[in-house]
Amino acid sequence: MKNVAVLLSGNGVYDGAEINEAVLTLLALEEAELEYQCFAPNRNQHHVINHVTGEEMPESRNMMIEASRIVRGNIQPITECKADDFSAVLVVGGFGVAKNFSDLAFKGQELSIAPDLLSVFSDFKEKSKAAGYMCIAPALLPLIYKDVEATIGNDNETAFCIESVGGKHIVTKVDEVVIDEKNKVVTTPAYMLATNLLEAKKGIDKLVMEVKSMILSE
Repeated sequence: MKNVAVLLSGNGVYDGAEINEAVLTLLALEEAELEYQCFAPNRNQHHVINHVTGEEMPESRNMMIEASRIVRGNIQPITECKADDFSAVLVVGGFGVAKNFSDLAFKGQELSIAPDLLSVFSDFKEKSKAAGYMCIAPALLPLIYKDVEATIGNDNETAFCIESVGGKHIVTKVDEVVIDEKNKVVTTPAYMLATNLLEAKKGIDKLVMEVKSMILSE
């Protein structure tokens, strides 16, 4: 049985991990008969958003504690995620990727990745492990892999950001994936384009199966 690390940036599309994507990813992994372990940073997220009104709330929340709600408590701190222990890594989307994993939401093409996350991403890259990034997460890839090919769907602003920092963006539909064989990276738009669970599931299922193929080909 192969083991996959799943990285979550909190709990909720506007300030953490996209919950539907997270659950669909875990479902796809189980359907593919892949074991997994979820991880999140054990620190406070950038801010907290009221998901009813879209307004910022005057409180703070810990990413790992929030993400534990999605995975029924089965989560570990990001510092425990080591590439040597896994066959692949999957990064779930949501604005937490752009606010907590990085400062993409605030700095655009001048973005940087949080040191604790960059260390983990780089570890998997240096060990030549397969990786799957979905939704907004592929925007981080050019800071990790050289000349990486990826997709976030067809959002011009984000695509420009990817290309301005050295990546190659490929326009895709919601149920498509981009496979970068050289870097062993698979990407799919998920909720950058999806309007419902069924649409998101198609691309995420393909991403997981492509990552599984990379694992089995090693």
